[in-house]
Amino acid sequence: MTEYELVAAKYRPIFERIAAGALEREQDRVLPFEQIGWLKDAGFGAARVPTEYGGDELTWPQFTRLLIELAAADSNIPQALRGHIALVEENLYHHHRQDRSVWLKRFAAGEIAGNAWTEPGKGGTSTALEESRGVLSLTGRKFYTTGTIFADWVDVTAQRPDGTDVSVIVSTKATGVMTLDDWDGFGQRLTGSGTTIFDRAPVDPENVFAFETRFPYQTALYQHILLVVLTGIGKAAKLEVAEQVRGRDRAFSHGSASLVHHDPQVLQVVGEISAKVYAAEATTLRVAEALEDVYQARLQGGAAEKAANVAAELATAQAQVVLSTLIPEAAGALFNVLGASSTSTSKGLDRHWRNARTTATHNPFIYKARIVGDWAVNATPPPFIWTIGVAETDASRTEAVAEVTKG
Repeated sequence: MTEYELVAAKYRPIFERIAAGALEREQDRVLPFEQIGWLKDAGFGAARVPTEYGGDELTWPQFTRLLIELAAADSNIPQALRGHIALVEENLYHHHRQDRSVWLKRFAAGEIAGNAWTEPGKGGTSTALEESRGVLSLTGRKFYTTGTIFADWVDVTAQRPDGTDVSVIVSTKATGVMTLDDWDGFGQRLTGSGTTIFDRAPVDPENVFAFETRFPYQTALYQHILLVVLTGIGKAAKLEVAEQVRGRDRAFSHGSASLVHHDPQVLQVVGEISAKVYAAEATTLRVAEALEDVYQARLQGGAAEKAANVAAELATAQAQVVLSTLIPEAAGALFNVLGASSTSTSKGLDRHWRNARTTATHNPFIYKARIVGDWAVNATPPPFIWTIGVAETDASRTEAVAEVTKG
């Protein structure tokens, strides 16, 4: 048994339990508190953490395979853990230069983190980190705080009074922290992507970091988790359409066979769905290799690390352009072979398309296509940090590109 199979064997029984209730949770809109609790207790949140601290020490290709298995069981859960995965990576990235063992041990003990970066309205950062009588506190309102409602900690972007951008880690149990389940998207409805409010929430000075020191491939990592989610949705749809066709006994009189599971036209559609999912998984695993390359390149630094960061960013962008249409197409195609009964709400087959379409709206792929093209034609470096809200001017964009090129 391979190293990966040994680790995966520990989690697969949990994935099976998660999958067993996925449709019912979707239909009743039950957030997966219990299911994420199973993963926490099993140490899933430390899959990337070194074994010396109690983790599984998986590489990115290995961890990606594991996440895809989880996403096929319930696509909401890997997305809910996206902020946690990023905070684990932040600590792993810096650990060879700074001792981050406190956080690595917390993750191995089952503690997980959420995310609170995006702000409503025109964007920007109005969440403030202030000091009064030697005590730091955080005040602000964040939206799309994915996973925070399930978490022990939340990773927050904020500004000091002097305008300095900081990253702040706050306990979700601290006074003045409240997370609302007000995400109303038509897909990925159980990711816990609602609002989190900070009302003078106390902050430990040790948990405040300059935002500019964040690990440089974080946007690539965040996008990669969405590629994992899309791939998992595709795998779930592929398995379900095969099962539905196999058990279907109603056939159209003008079809191509007396039994649906022998109908060559139906089999062609199922085969096309399977092929698209295969391509999605292969692509996502190739992106995982780029992430592993950039993670290892941190030890070299300099030009090698910068080149690896560009490669990782471009890899995720190219994959996103393809998967953002490929998987919604695959998830929608299953209705072409199952007839009107497939639209029954009791079957919930529409959840695959809704979840895929919702996931594909993140980080719009139309912009990623342009970025990839600009690199191919003009060798323009991709943006590594971007925000949503007020668009930057052409002049500031040019200055930013020049700074990356110069650096």
